[in-house]
Amino acid sequence: MWQHKGFRSIAGVSVVGVGVVVGTQLNSGEKGVSTPMIQQSLAYSNDHQNSQLVKLPHWKSAEPMPKRDLVWKQLQARSKSRREYDVLVIGGGATGTGCALDAQTRGLETLLVEKEDFAAGTSSRSTKLVHGGVRYLEKAFKNFDYGQLKLVFEALHERKTVLDSAPHLAIPLPIMTPCYAWWEVPYYWAGLKAYDLVAGSKNLSWSHYLSPTKSRASFPTLSDANASSKHLKGTIVYYDGQFNDSRLAVAVACTAQAAGATVMNHAEVIKLIHEDGRVVGAHVRDTISGKVTKVYAKTVINATGPFTDDIRRMSDPNAKSMIMPSAGVHITLPDYYSPENVGMIVPKTKDGRVVFMLPWLGETIAGTTDSSSTVTMRPQATEDDIQFILDALSEYLTVKVRRSDVKSAWSGIRPLALDPKETDTSNALRDHIVTIGDDGVITITGGKWTTYRLMAQDAVDAVVKEKEFDTKSCVTDKLKLVGAEGWSRALFTEVAQNYTVPHRPGAIDTRVAKYLAASYGDRAHIITKIAEDNALGKRLVRGYPVLEAEVLYTMRYEMCETPEDFIARRTRLIFLDTRATLEALPRIVELMGMERGWGSRRKRQELNRAIEFVHTFEASSSA
Repeated sequence: MWQHKGFRSIAGVSVVGVGVVVGTQLNSGEKGVSTPMIQQSLAYSNDHQNSQLVKLPHWKSAEPMPKRDLVWKQLQARSKSRREYDVLVIGGGATGTGCALDAQTRGLETLLVEKEDFAAGTSSRSTKLVHGGVRYLEKAFKNFDYGQLKLVFEALHERKTVLDSAPHLAIPLPIMTPCYAWWEVPYYWAGLKAYDLVAGSKNLSWSHYLSPTKSRASFPTLSDANASSKHLKGTIVYYDGQFNDSRLAVAVACTAQAAGATVMNHAEVIKLIHEDGRVVGAHVRDTISGKVTKVYAKTVINATGPFTDDIRRMSDPNAKSMIMPSAGVHITLPDYYSPENVGMIVPKTKDGRVVFMLPWLGETIAGTTDSSSTVTMRPQATEDDIQFILDALSEYLTVKVRRSDVKSAWSGIRPLALDPKETDTSNALRDHIVTIGDDGVITITGGKWTTYRLMAQDAVDAVVKEKEFDTKSCVTDKLKLVGAEGWSRALFTEVAQNYTVPHRPGAIDTRVAKYLAASYGDRAHIITKIAEDNALGKRLVRGYPVLEAEVLYTMRYEMCETPEDFIARRTRLIFLDTRATLEALPRIVELMGMERGWGSRRKRQELNRAIEFVHTFEASSSA
């Protein structure tokens, strides 16, 4: 059975859901530009605290996670008595964690399993934007495509919801569009004003024109002339959201667990359980211990992104593909390539693509490419991909763009959705789709990070309708995530003042305090307490505000099980600087070994595997 997700009406407009992945920004406060657009962005951030959102009970959000062995024993006990969950979610990326949170908060007993780590695949490798998609709006008007317009409308609505639900992880970001021809000024001005209007009441701030002088004052590395020797005519500044994608996914997973869901990473579905042609559960293997158990559920949601077809073919080996994978590459450059609080979009490169250059966590990230790909858990950027991005940027910057400045490079696979009934793969959807298979498995795929919550809502709606569950209505559009309840823009001052440095009484380093508040929200105090009690207040590596105490915190409170989990999804060190990551790894492994009681052999294995993983963030040979 093929079922395209339903239409809904928002503000009098019939729209279709979309999907995207989100990320966060470190506001170090050590540099910045004081301009009207930045002040508007900060003013909006202050309004986050006044949003009328449901608050998670604080005692729940501050509890350590149950021990992994205990959770596994509970799964085994349920298997022996054949006690069913209402919902089994396969996949722990943006959509899967969103499905678990949605289902559990509606009153459905939910189990989520993820074969690697939360956001280990596509969901940690995004452009770090929560956005509607300005290029999709341009296509909508150029091609009179109402479908594209609906995608943008819905994504802009969800953008505001994401920023409200996790204000420490998602913030508004002004983005410049440079204009080097006079016609570009009214063209982009009109297009971005339309972007504002489509957002309606969910708009972050109005786009505006900046003169060449003001543009260069706000973005000092912006070139006065492009490669064609055309001089800058000014910029159009518009607003989108920026977030810390993997930390958002971890926050969603932790919130689902706090709400009562059973959540397990490093737990792989190796086989589905069928009865009378219907899927009633799965064989799950703990990839850390090697143990296998059965789990039973009234319904199963397949939310595995690029690996959607792998799960579908466990029921039907001949199932037609629903996924057309597309690879997107990003690179990390030093912070001096861009100002701290302003991004830039290159609206059209030589081959018609769009490239962003954005400040993120104290560095600069740039991307993306768009090319066909095979599905793998460890995609890797090629030298051609990296050089394409560098070439695109060099036309717009005064700074010499050097290959040697690339500190990290990564590739992510977009799961573009295909209708199984279609024969033409050019019909791949940027929208998301929900299908119900003959085996009863509900598959949700496609879309993008920004609309993860809406994608999850559509999937759980399908579950409720298919199984006729008597449930509460969806509340995730009003729910604050773990870490957000006690967050404020001034939280870092409390973190700094309340932390006692054992060897030096006084406040913690301000950059560290801001980093902790931006990454963990109101849980930052737990980290500083661990640092105090265990003398773990040192930085793991010079130049980055990541503390030794975070290793213990993430293991106890965020289901961090491997060094790769820590360097890629709990902190973002591997995305920022591969050399610094390699320098920090021995200490990370040592701390994890102390917490888990690893022997010397296990620690060597963990370290070697993590080093191999770091090398996937370096360029491979060109294809």
